[in-house]
Amino acid sequence: MPYAKALRCRECGREYGLEPLHVCEFCFGPLEVAYDYEAMHRNITRETIERGPNSVWRYADLLPADPAYAVDINAGFTPLIRAKNLGEHLGLKNLYIKNDCANPTWSFKDRVVTVAATKAREFGFETLACASTGNLANSVSAHAASAGLEAYVFIPSDLERGKIIGSSVYGATLVAVDGNYDDVNRLCSELADKYKWAFVNINMRPYYAEGSKTLAYEVAEQLGWRAPEHVVAPMASGSLYVKIWKGLQELSKLWLIDSVQTKMSGAQARGCSPIVTAFEGHTHNIKPVRPNTIAKSLAIGNPADGYYALQVMEESGGHGVASEDEEIVEGIKLLAESEGIFAETAGGVVISGLRKLALAGKIAPDEVTVAYITGGGLKTQEAIESALELPLHVAPTMASFEAVLGERTQARETAAAV
Repeated sequence: MPYAKALRCRECGREYGLEPLHVCEFCFGPLEVAYDYEAMHRNITRETIERGPNSVWRYADLLPADPAYAVDINAGFTPLIRAKNLGEHLGLKNLYIKNDCANPTWSFKDRVVTVAATKAREFGFETLACASTGNLANSVSAHAASAGLEAYVFIPSDLERGKIIGSSVYGATLVAVDGNYDDVNRLCSELADKYKWAFVNINMRPYYAEGSKTLAYEVAEQLGWRAPEHVVAPMASGSLYVKIWKGLQELSKLWLIDSVQTKMSGAQARGCSPIVTAFEGHTHNIKPVRPNTIAKSLAIGNPADGYYALQVMEESGGHGVASEDEEIVEGIKLLAESEGIFAETAGGVVISGLRKLALAGKIAPDEVTVAYITGGGLKTQEAIESALELPLHVAPTMASFEAVLGERTQARETAAAV
């Protein structure tokens, strides 16, 4: 790739070659891909981007993997929907939903995995692996199948059934670990030192994480080449949130959009909210927690990018917001009933957080606001099932239907009056 030139430590600035590395050998800081932005500016235009495919790979020149090796199952360029009904409910006139439920394995993880898998193939790896809270496992399994690679995915043993099936169907080897995500990740970090596998979120992490930038690129392009004024995004490790900010800054640096004035707000479940808790405490000192929430896809108690997420929050003038499990379920239902989008629990976290921010006046009514919905609800049916009405059960007669309908209507009116 002509524009990705090195891996650079975020802390001490030391540079390394473009290799399967993720930690600085000197200070143990995280490594990030560095680019030749001057060369990018000379050669990349809105027109060159718009001529690309309707996928992540339309932004190939802004990514660190060679598209000649692409493992491409058509991730990206998902809908940006004007959310008029939800916006009216929340008093927001310019609300948009970025619907990443529309990706091939129904989550934003397809964006990061297509980049990581491509880079793994470029490096000559024959096995993809990951530590996952579920969505990543699905995506790694699917991309490995498409590329003809072996796949080993490590998950917490209490993962939702939909996500387990959504990985095993592709023929991957699933390893259920007794413990939470942080326990799984520690095990995988040890295995990555021994096995010559491409662990997408360990030794491939610098490349993998860059895929999330496409969430910023697409929104800016879909808004007519401008940055939104406010973003609400979910936070687990904090990487997605940080990379959306980086993507917007890159577009401005390359003169593809005007200067970025976006307020970046991040949402977490209260049962696993180390980043938001630090924000609320006015500190950058993140204290790891043991997750206890239905939002398992966000249940990372020791977030690798938490410190950087807090920096972005502070720099952009955004906010951190956390929701209880009951509010998460309400958020899932609100999005479904207002916009016809069935999101998983992370989406419920975002919509609940969006609602809190709007009601508190932290999002102005006229601000162009984008809420990122990162995964589909069929994966986490257990979280919402008990909050839904049962079907009307009737005999095959009009009299039976009208009698049962009358009972349901009366029950609803009674509940509403309480």
